[in-house]
Amino acid sequence: MSFTRTLRAVGGAVVAGALLFGTAPVASADQIRHDQWPLRSFGVDDIWKVSTGKGVTVAVIDDPVDGSHPDLKGNVLPGKSFLDGGTADRPDGKNEHGTAMASLIAGHGHGPGGGDGVKGLAPDAKILPVGIDLGDKEESYAEPLRYAVDHGAKVVNMSFEDFGDTSSAEKAAVDYARKHDVLLVAASGNSGSSIPHLPSSVPGVLAVGAADIDLKVWKFSSYGSHIKLLAPGLHIRSAGVETPYRLANGTSDSTAYVSAAAALVRAKFPDLTAGQVANRLVKTAVLPDSMKGKKLPDRHYGYGIVNPWQALIKKMPKGSENGPLPALKDGSSNASSKDAQQAAESDKGMSTGVIIGIVGGVVGLLVVVLIVVLVVKKKNRRNGPPPGGPGGYGGPGGPGGFVPHPPYPGHQQQPSAPGAYPSAPPTQPPGR
Repeated sequence: MSFTRTLRAVGGAVVAGALLFGTAPVASADQIRHDQWPLRSFGVDDIWKVSTGKGVTVAVIDDPVDGSHPDLKGNVLPGKSFLDGGTADRPDGKNEHGTAMASLIAGHGHGPGGGDGVKGLAPDAKILPVGIDLGDKEESYAEPLRYAVDHGAKVVNMSFEDFGDTSSAEKAAVDYARKHDVLLVAASGNSGSSIPHLPSSVPGVLAVGAADIDLKVWKFSSYGSHIKLLAPGLHIRSAGVETPYRLANGTSDSTAYVSAAAALVRAKFPDLTAGQVANRLVKTAVLPDSMKGKKLPDRHYGYGIVNPWQALIKKMPKGSENGPLPALKDGSSNASSKDAQQAAESDKGMSTGVIIGIVGGVVGLLVVVLIVVLVVKKKNRRNGPPPGGPGGYGGPGGPGGFVPHPPYPGHQQQPSAPGAYPSAPPTQPPGR
Protein backbone atom coordinates (compact mmCIF):
# COMPACT_ATOMS: atom_id res chain seq x y z
CA MET A 1 0.00 0.00 0.00
CA SER A 2 1.33 3.40 -0.94
CA PHE A 3 2.50 5.60 1.94
CA THR A 4 1.06 8.67 0.20
CA ARG A 5 -2.34 7.10 0.13
CA THR A 6 -5.08 8.64 2.24
CA LEU A 7 -8.81 8.33 2.67
CA ARG A 8 -10.83 11.49 2.85
CA ALA A 9 -14.47 12.30 3.27
CA VAL A 10 -15.86 13.83 0.09
CA GLY A 11 -18.12 16.38 1.66
CA GLY A 12 -18.10 18.79 4.53
CA ALA A 13 -19.90 21.54 6.30
CA VAL A 14 -20.35 24.75 4.38
CA VAL A 15 -19.34 27.55 6.72
CA ALA A 16 -21.37 30.24 5.03
CA GLY A 17 -24.76 28.81 5.93
CA ALA A 18 -26.10 32.30 6.56
CA LEU A 19 -25.43 33.24 2.94
CA LEU A 20 -27.94 30.65 1.83
CA PHE A 21 -30.74 31.14 4.30
CA GLY A 22 -30.13 34.61 5.70
CA THR A 23 -30.05 33.17 9.23
CA ALA A 24 -27.59 31.47 11.53
CA PRO A 25 -26.18 28.16 10.14
CA VAL A 26 -28.22 26.16 12.66
CA ALA A 27 -31.85 27.07 12.23
CA SER A 28 -34.99 25.80 13.92
CA ALA A 29 -36.06 22.20 13.42
CA ASP A 30 -38.92 23.28 11.15
CA GLN A 31 -36.50 25.28 9.04
CA ILE A 32 -34.15 22.29 8.90
CA ARG A 33 -36.83 20.13 7.30
CA HIS A 34 -37.74 22.94 4.92
CA ASP A 35 -34.10 23.21 3.90
CA GLN A 36 -34.11 19.59 2.70
CA TRP A 37 -34.90 20.45 -0.90
CA PRO A 38 -33.98 16.97 -2.25
CA LEU A 39 -36.94 15.43 -0.40
CA ARG A 40 -39.37 17.77 -2.13
CA SER A 41 -37.64 17.24 -5.46
CA PHE A 42 -37.78 13.46 -5.14
CA GLY A 43 -41.47 13.60 -4.19
CA VAL A 44 -41.12 11.63 -0.97
CA ASP A 45 -44.78 11.82 0.01
CA ASP A 46 -45.56 9.51 -2.88
CA ILE A 47 -42.35 7.50 -2.60
CA TRP A 48 -42.99 6.58 1.04
CA LYS A 49 -46.41 5.15 0.12
CA VAL A 50 -44.53 2.57 -1.95
CA SER A 51 -41.33 1.96 0.05
CA THR A 52 -39.55 3.33 3.11
CA GLY A 53 -36.59 0.98 3.05
CA LYS A 54 -37.98 -1.19 5.83
CA GLY A 55 -36.08 -4.44 6.32
CA VAL A 56 -32.94 -3.25 4.53
CA THR A 57 -29.62 -2.63 6.29
CA VAL A 58 -27.29 -0.01 4.84
CA ALA A 59 -23.70 -0.05 6.06
CA VAL A 60 -21.99 3.33 6.38
CA ILE A 61 -18.22 2.93 6.23
CA ASP A 62 -17.21 6.29 7.62
CA ASP A 63 -16.72 8.11 10.90
CA PRO A 64 -18.69 6.45 13.71
CA VAL A 65 -22.37 7.44 13.77
CA ASP A 66 -24.11 9.19 16.64
CA GLY A 67 -26.89 6.71 17.28
CA SER A 68 -28.30 8.92 20.05
CA HIS A 69 -29.08 11.81 17.70
CA PRO A 70 -32.85 12.49 17.96
CA ASP A 71 -33.26 12.08 14.20
CA LEU A 72 -31.45 8.71 14.16
CA LYS A 73 -32.21 7.08 17.48
CA GLY A 74 -33.50 3.53 16.99
CA ASN A 75 -32.31 3.27 13.39
CA VAL A 76 -28.61 2.75 14.14
CA LEU A 77 -27.23 -0.70 14.92
CA PRO A 78 -24.16 -1.07 17.18
CA GLY A 79 -21.80 -1.85 14.33
CA LYS A 80 -18.05 -1.86 14.85
CA SER A 81 -15.39 0.82 15.14
CA PHE A 82 -12.11 -0.14 13.51
CA LEU A 83 -10.55 2.75 15.41
CA ASP A 84 -10.81 1.23 18.88
CA GLY A 85 -12.56 -2.11 18.39
CA GLY A 86 -15.75 -1.00 20.14
CA THR A 87 -19.15 -0.23 18.68
CA ALA A 88 -19.55 2.51 16.10
CA ASP A 89 -22.90 3.90 17.25
CA ARG A 90 -21.39 6.69 19.31
CA PRO A 91 -19.81 9.90 18.00
CA ASP A 92 -16.07 10.09 17.49
CA GLY A 93 -15.20 13.43 19.02
CA LYS A 94 -15.94 16.21 16.55
CA ASN A 95 -16.02 13.98 13.48
CA GLU A 96 -19.59 14.07 12.18
CA HIS A 97 -19.33 12.93 8.57
CA GLY A 98 -20.65 9.43 9.27
CA THR A 99 -23.57 10.82 11.27
CA ALA A 100 -24.45 13.16 8.40
CA MET A 101 -24.44 10.36 5.83
CA ALA A 102 -26.52 8.10 8.06
CA SER A 103 -29.13 10.84 8.51
CA LEU A 104 -29.51 11.37 4.76
CA ILE A 105 -30.09 7.66 4.34
CA ALA A 106 -32.25 6.68 7.32
CA GLY A 107 -32.99 9.74 9.44
CA HIS A 108 -36.56 9.72 10.76
CA GLY A 109 -36.80 13.24 12.14
CA HIS A 110 -38.29 13.93 15.55
CA GLY A 111 -41.24 15.63 17.15
CA PRO A 112 -44.92 14.99 16.36
CA GLY A 113 -45.10 12.63 13.41
CA GLY A 114 -41.36 13.00 12.89
CA GLY A 115 -42.08 16.34 11.25
CA ASP A 116 -39.01 18.17 12.55
CA GLY A 117 -35.31 17.79 11.93
CA VAL A 118 -33.61 15.75 9.22
CA LYS A 119 -35.36 12.90 7.49
CA GLY A 120 -33.60 10.43 5.25
CA LEU A 121 -34.81 9.18 1.89
CA ALA A 122 -35.23 5.66 3.36
CA PRO A 123 -36.44 6.49 6.90
CA ASP A 124 -37.20 2.88 7.90
CA ALA A 125 -33.88 1.40 6.81
CA LYS A 126 -31.33 0.40 9.43
CA ILE A 127 -27.82 1.82 9.55
CA LEU A 128 -24.87 -0.47 10.24
CA PRO A 129 -22.08 1.93 11.23
CA VAL A 130 -18.57 0.79 10.40
CA GLY A 131 -16.10 3.26 11.88
CA ILE A 132 -12.82 4.00 10.15
CA ASP A 133 -10.28 6.81 10.34
CA LEU A 134 -10.74 8.91 7.22
CA GLY A 135 -7.50 10.75 7.94
CA ASP A 136 -5.25 7.70 8.31
CA LYS A 137 -2.79 7.41 5.44
CA GLU A 138 -2.57 3.65 5.90
CA GLU A 139 -6.29 3.00 6.38
CA SER A 140 -7.78 0.16 4.34
CA TYR A 141 -11.46 -0.45 3.78
CA ALA A 142 -11.00 -4.16 3.03
CA GLU A 143 -11.72 -5.53 6.49
CA PRO A 144 -14.49 -2.98 7.25
CA LEU A 145 -16.19 -3.91 3.96
CA ARG A 146 -16.06 -7.63 4.74
CA TYR A 147 -17.46 -6.88 8.19
CA ALA A 148 -20.38 -5.01 6.63
CA VAL A 149 -21.13 -7.90 4.28
CA ASP A 150 -20.92 -10.50 7.04
CA HIS A 151 -23.27 -8.52 9.27
CA GLY A 152 -26.24 -8.22 6.98
CA ALA A 153 -25.70 -5.10 4.89
CA LYS A 154 -27.47 -5.20 1.51
CA VAL A 155 -26.15 -1.76 0.51
CA VAL A 156 -22.78 -0.25 1.50
CA ASN A 157 -22.29 3.52 1.44
CA MET A 158 -18.68 4.65 0.94
CA SER A 159 -18.64 8.46 0.96
CA PHE A 160 -14.89 8.81 0.90
CA GLU A 161 -12.14 9.00 -1.69
CA ASP A 162 -8.85 7.14 -1.76
CA PHE A 163 -5.86 8.83 -3.37
CA GLY A 164 -3.65 5.75 -3.38
CA ASP A 165 -3.71 2.41 -5.14
CA THR A 166 -6.31 -0.26 -4.55
CA SER A 167 -4.70 -3.13 -2.68
CA SER A 168 -5.28 -6.76 -3.57
CA ALA A 169 -7.13 -7.13 -0.25
CA GLU A 170 -9.51 -4.31 -1.18
CA LYS A 171 -10.16 -5.74 -4.64
CA ALA A 172 -10.87 -9.09 -3.03
CA ALA A 173 -13.23 -7.43 -0.53
CA VAL A 174 -15.17 -5.75 -3.35
CA ASP A 175 -15.52 -9.10 -5.14
CA TYR A 176 -16.53 -10.71 -1.84
CA ALA A 177 -19.33 -8.17 -1.42
CA ARG A 178 -20.57 -8.67 -4.96
CA LYS A 179 -20.57 -12.46 -4.61
CA HIS A 180 -22.76 -11.97 -1.54
CA ASP A 181 -25.24 -9.81 -3.46
CA VAL A 182 -24.32 -6.50 -1.78
CA LEU A 183 -24.55 -3.24 -3.73
CA LEU A 184 -21.56 -0.94 -3.23
CA VAL A 185 -22.08 2.82 -3.70
CA ALA A 186 -19.14 5.24 -3.61
CA ALA A 187 -18.47 8.95 -4.12
CA SER A 188 -16.62 10.15 -7.21
CA GLY A 189 -14.78 12.92 -5.34
CA ASN A 190 -14.76 16.71 -5.20
CA SER A 191 -11.70 17.58 -7.26
CA GLY A 192 -13.66 18.36 -10.41
CA SER A 193 -11.12 16.39 -12.44
CA SER A 194 -11.04 13.22 -14.49
CA ILE A 195 -8.48 11.59 -12.21
CA PRO A 196 -10.23 8.40 -11.03
CA HIS A 197 -10.62 8.17 -7.28
CA LEU A 198 -11.07 4.99 -5.30
CA PRO A 199 -13.14 3.09 -4.38
CA SER A 200 -15.64 4.65 -6.84
CA SER A 201 -13.56 3.61 -9.86
CA VAL A 202 -13.10 0.00 -8.74
CA PRO A 203 -15.00 -2.27 -11.18
CA GLY A 204 -18.32 -3.34 -9.69
CA VAL A 205 -18.82 -0.21 -7.55
CA LEU A 206 -21.65 2.21 -8.38
CA ALA A 207 -19.89 5.58 -8.76
CA VAL A 208 -21.88 8.71 -7.90
CA GLY A 209 -21.34 12.37 -8.74
CA ALA A 210 -23.15 15.47 -7.48
CA ALA A 211 -25.87 17.55 -9.12
CA ASP A 212 -27.30 20.93 -8.16
CA ILE A 213 -30.98 21.77 -7.88
CA ASP A 214 -31.18 22.71 -11.55
CA LEU A 215 -30.30 19.13 -12.58
CA LYS A 216 -26.83 20.23 -13.65
CA VAL A 217 -23.63 18.47 -12.70
CA TRP A 218 -21.70 20.27 -9.96
CA LYS A 219 -18.54 21.86 -11.29
CA PHE A 220 -16.44 20.25 -8.53
CA SER A 221 -17.86 16.76 -9.09
CA SER A 222 -15.12 14.44 -10.37
CA TYR A 223 -15.94 12.63 -13.57
CA GLY A 224 -14.90 9.81 -15.87
CA SER A 225 -16.11 6.75 -17.72
CA HIS A 226 -16.87 5.00 -14.42
CA ILE A 227 -19.58 7.49 -13.34
CA LYS A 228 -23.01 5.86 -13.26
CA LEU A 229 -25.33 8.32 -11.49
CA LEU A 230 -25.69 11.80 -10.08
CA ALA A 231 -27.74 12.84 -7.05
CA PRO A 232 -28.33 16.06 -5.09
CA GLY A 233 -25.06 17.23 -3.57
CA LEU A 234 -25.29 20.98 -3.01
CA HIS A 235 -26.61 22.80 0.06
CA ILE A 236 -27.53 19.57 1.81
CA ARG A 237 -28.86 19.68 5.37
CA SER A 238 -27.92 16.70 7.53
CA ALA A 239 -27.42 15.71 11.16
CA GLY A 240 -24.31 16.85 13.00
CA VAL A 241 -22.38 16.14 16.19
CA GLU A 242 -20.89 19.40 17.45
CA THR A 243 -24.07 21.17 16.43
CA PRO A 244 -27.37 19.38 15.79
CA TYR A 245 -27.33 20.09 12.05
CA ARG A 246 -24.89 20.93 9.30
CA LEU A 247 -24.96 22.31 5.77
CA ALA A 248 -22.67 20.75 3.17
CA ASN A 249 -21.67 20.38 -0.46
CA GLY A 250 -20.12 17.26 -1.86
CA THR A 251 -20.39 13.94 -3.63
CA SER A 252 -20.54 12.36 -0.16
CA ASP A 253 -24.11 13.59 0.20
CA SER A 254 -25.12 12.55 -3.30
CA THR A 255 -23.75 9.07 -2.60
CA ALA A 256 -25.86 8.80 0.53
CA TYR A 257 -28.98 9.63 -1.49
CA VAL A 258 -28.19 6.92 -4.04
CA SER A 259 -27.60 4.40 -1.24
CA ALA A 260 -30.97 5.36 0.20
CA ALA A 261 -32.64 4.97 -3.19
CA ALA A 262 -31.07 1.51 -3.47
CA ALA A 263 -32.50 0.65 -0.05
CA LEU A 264 -35.97 1.71 -1.21
CA VAL A 265 -35.69 -0.52 -4.27
CA ARG A 266 -34.30 -3.49 -2.33
CA ALA A 267 -37.20 -3.25 0.11
CA LYS A 268 -39.77 -3.13 -2.72
CA PHE A 269 -38.09 -5.79 -4.88
CA PRO A 270 -36.30 -8.19 -2.51
CA ASP A 271 -35.83 -10.78 -5.26
CA LEU A 272 -33.64 -8.51 -7.39
CA THR A 273 -29.88 -8.95 -7.35
CA ALA A 274 -27.63 -6.01 -6.49
CA GLY A 275 -26.90 -5.56 -10.19
CA GLN A 276 -30.59 -5.54 -11.04
CA VAL A 277 -31.20 -2.90 -8.36
CA ALA A 278 -28.49 -0.80 -9.99
CA ASN A 279 -30.17 -1.46 -13.32
CA ARG A 280 -33.46 0.04 -12.11
CA LEU A 281 -31.63 3.08 -10.80
CA VAL A 282 -29.74 3.83 -14.01
CA LYS A 283 -32.62 2.99 -16.38
CA THR A 284 -34.94 5.44 -14.63
CA ALA A 285 -32.44 8.27 -14.11
CA VAL A 286 -33.40 11.69 -15.49
CA LEU A 287 -31.43 14.18 -17.56
CA PRO A 288 -31.67 17.90 -18.26
CA ASP A 289 -32.87 18.93 -21.71
CA SER A 290 -29.31 19.83 -22.71
CA MET A 291 -28.37 16.15 -22.51
CA LYS A 292 -31.05 14.87 -24.89
CA GLY A 293 -29.62 12.69 -27.62
CA LYS A 294 -26.23 12.33 -25.94
CA LYS A 295 -24.56 8.93 -25.77
CA LEU A 296 -24.80 7.36 -22.32
CA PRO A 297 -23.20 6.82 -19.93
CA ASP A 298 -21.78 10.33 -20.09
CA ARG A 299 -18.43 11.06 -18.41
CA HIS A 300 -20.03 13.79 -16.28
CA TYR A 301 -23.68 12.70 -15.94
CA GLY A 302 -23.38 8.94 -16.11
CA TYR A 303 -26.91 7.79 -16.90
CA GLY A 304 -28.43 10.84 -15.22
CA ILE A 305 -29.79 12.00 -11.86
CA VAL A 306 -31.25 9.27 -9.68
CA ASN A 307 -35.07 9.17 -9.71
CA PRO A 308 -36.29 7.01 -6.81
CA TRP A 309 -39.97 7.37 -7.69
CA GLN A 310 -39.60 5.92 -11.18
CA ALA A 311 -37.15 3.30 -9.91
CA LEU A 312 -39.93 2.01 -7.67
CA ILE A 313 -42.91 2.10 -10.04
CA LYS A 314 -41.48 1.59 -13.53
CA LYS A 315 -42.43 -1.69 -15.17
CA MET A 316 -39.36 -3.26 -16.70
CA PRO A 317 -37.59 -6.59 -17.05
CA LYS A 318 -35.19 -7.53 -14.29
CA GLY A 319 -32.27 -7.45 -16.68
CA SER A 320 -29.03 -9.36 -16.27
CA GLU A 321 -27.81 -10.28 -12.80
CA ASN A 322 -24.95 -7.79 -13.08
CA GLY A 323 -27.00 -4.94 -14.52
CA PRO A 324 -24.76 -2.01 -15.52
CA LEU A 325 -21.89 -3.42 -13.46
CA PRO A 326 -19.18 -5.56 -15.08
CA ALA A 327 -19.23 -9.30 -14.51
CA LEU A 328 -16.82 -10.71 -12.01
CA LYS A 329 -13.64 -12.12 -13.50
CA ASP A 330 -14.51 -15.64 -12.39
CA GLY A 331 -17.85 -15.40 -14.19
CA SER A 332 -19.90 -15.17 -11.00
CA SER A 333 -23.02 -13.05 -10.86
CA ASN A 334 -23.92 -10.51 -8.19
CA ALA A 335 -25.78 -13.19 -6.30
CA SER A 336 -23.98 -14.88 -3.45
CA SER A 337 -22.19 -18.13 -4.11
CA LYS A 338 -24.56 -19.84 -1.69
CA ASP A 339 -27.64 -18.53 -3.48
CA ALA A 340 -26.12 -19.40 -6.84
CA GLN A 341 -25.38 -22.93 -5.66
CA GLN A 342 -28.91 -23.33 -4.32
CA ALA A 343 -30.33 -22.04 -7.58
CA ALA A 344 -28.15 -24.43 -9.56
CA GLU A 345 -29.18 -27.35 -7.38
CA SER A 346 -32.81 -26.34 -7.72
CA ASP A 347 -32.53 -26.17 -11.51
CA LYS A 348 -30.73 -29.50 -11.59
CA GLY A 349 -33.35 -31.13 -9.41
CA MET A 350 -36.12 -29.71 -11.54
CA SER A 351 -34.52 -30.96 -14.75
CA THR A 352 -34.08 -34.46 -13.32
CA GLY A 353 -37.66 -34.51 -12.10
CA VAL A 354 -38.97 -33.48 -15.48
CA ILE A 355 -36.94 -36.16 -17.23
CA ILE A 356 -38.12 -38.86 -14.81
CA GLY A 357 -41.69 -37.68 -15.21
CA ILE A 358 -41.50 -37.79 -18.97
CA VAL A 359 -39.96 -41.26 -19.02
CA GLY A 360 -42.49 -42.54 -16.51
CA GLY A 361 -45.35 -41.04 -18.46
CA VAL A 362 -44.19 -42.57 -21.74
CA VAL A 363 -43.81 -46.01 -20.15
CA GLY A 364 -47.22 -45.74 -18.55
CA LEU A 365 -48.80 -44.64 -21.81
CA LEU A 366 -47.25 -47.57 -23.66
CA VAL A 367 -48.61 -49.98 -21.07
CA VAL A 368 -52.11 -48.50 -21.38
CA VAL A 369 -51.97 -48.60 -25.19
CA LEU A 370 -50.81 -52.22 -25.11
CA ILE A 371 -53.68 -53.20 -22.80
CA VAL A 372 -56.22 -51.39 -24.96
CA VAL A 373 -54.92 -53.05 -28.12
CA LEU A 374 -55.11 -56.49 -26.55
CA VAL A 375 -58.64 -55.88 -25.26
CA VAL A 376 -59.81 -54.52 -28.63
CA LYS A 377 -58.33 -57.42 -30.51
CA LYS A 378 -59.98 -59.87 -28.15
CA LYS A 379 -63.32 -58.07 -28.49
CA ASN A 380 -63.01 -57.91 -32.26
CA ARG A 381 -62.53 -61.61 -32.41
CA ARG A 382 -65.84 -62.08 -30.53
CA ASN A 383 -68.17 -59.27 -31.66
CA GLY A 384 -66.64 -57.67 -34.76
CA PRO A 385 -65.37 -54.07 -35.07
CA PRO A 386 -66.79 -51.44 -32.74
CA PRO A 387 -69.19 -48.80 -34.11
CA GLY A 388 -68.01 -45.36 -35.06
CA GLY A 389 -65.02 -44.00 -36.96
CA PRO A 390 -61.42 -43.51 -35.96
CA GLY A 391 -60.64 -41.13 -33.19
CA GLY A 392 -57.56 -39.07 -32.11
CA TYR A 393 -55.97 -37.05 -29.39
CA GLY A 394 -56.80 -33.38 -29.25
CA GLY A 395 -54.91 -30.64 -27.33
CA PRO A 396 -56.52 -27.81 -25.42
CA GLY A 397 -58.14 -25.33 -27.73
CA GLY A 398 -57.83 -22.18 -25.58
CA PRO A 399 -55.69 -19.28 -26.76
CA GLY A 400 -52.21 -18.86 -25.34
CA GLY A 401 -48.87 -17.18 -25.92
CA PHE A 402 -45.99 -15.36 -24.36
CA VAL A 403 -46.71 -11.78 -23.38
CA PRO A 404 -43.42 -9.88 -23.63
CA HIS A 405 -42.32 -7.49 -20.93
CA PRO A 406 -42.49 -3.82 -21.81
CA PRO A 407 -39.23 -2.51 -23.24
CA TYR A 408 -36.69 -0.62 -21.23
CA PRO A 409 -37.50 3.08 -20.94
CA GLY A 410 -35.50 5.39 -23.16
CA HIS A 411 -32.29 6.71 -21.66
CA GLN A 412 -33.38 10.28 -22.34
CA GLN A 413 -36.31 10.06 -19.93
CA GLN A 414 -37.29 13.42 -18.52
CA PRO A 415 -38.17 14.04 -14.86
CA SER A 416 -41.49 12.45 -13.99
CA ALA A 417 -41.30 12.17 -10.22
CA PRO A 418 -43.67 14.31 -8.20
CA GLY A 419 -42.38 17.71 -7.25
CA ALA A 420 -40.09 20.09 -9.07
CA TYR A 421 -36.51 21.14 -8.64
CA PRO A 422 -36.47 24.70 -7.27
CA SER A 423 -34.16 27.43 -8.44
CA ALA A 424 -30.54 27.09 -7.38
CA PRO A 425 -29.05 29.17 -4.59
CA PRO A 426 -25.53 30.50 -5.12
CA THR A 427 -22.95 27.75 -5.58
CA GLN A 428 -20.46 27.25 -2.74
CA PRO A 429 -16.94 25.84 -3.07
CA PRO A 430 -16.40 22.22 -2.02
CA GLY A 431 -16.61 21.58 1.68
CA ARG A 432 -13.78 20.04 3.63
